[in-house]
Amino acid sequence: MAKHRRWSNKSKTNSVQENIENESLEQENITPKTSKDLKSIILSGTKYIYIIAVAALLSGIFTPLTIGTDFSDVIMGMWSLFVGVGGGILIFLGIQNEKFRSIMISGGLAMIIASFIIIHELAGRSLLN
Repeated sequence: MAKHRRWSNKSKTNSVQENIENESLEQENITPKTSKDLKSIILSGTKYIYIIAVAALLSGIFTPLTIGTDFSDVIMGMWSLFVGVGGGILIFLGIQNEKFRSIMISGGLAMIIASFIIIHELAGRSLLN
């Protein structure tokens, strides 16, 4: 028959050494956060470029060529959409960031409200009067 060891039979020096070894292994497994490398920065930047390109196309960048309207109206329309999209991005990033959450969300809401006011000004129905 096999002899079973009890906890009381275990020497205390081994348990202390095991604890020290476990702590040293845990400290080795902790890796410090590294800064973003160039590839991740490029990948995160391309999604914003796609958003800007889609907003420009949806805002009617080709309208002056087809209908004959002024370029200034189209530029103001694109600007209002970019301000609104920027506000939406700020709200999204503010939800993820715990440190500046209230500042980013309130700034994003302010940008969306400014975009709403610009759109009404372009339509000729002023909200400020």
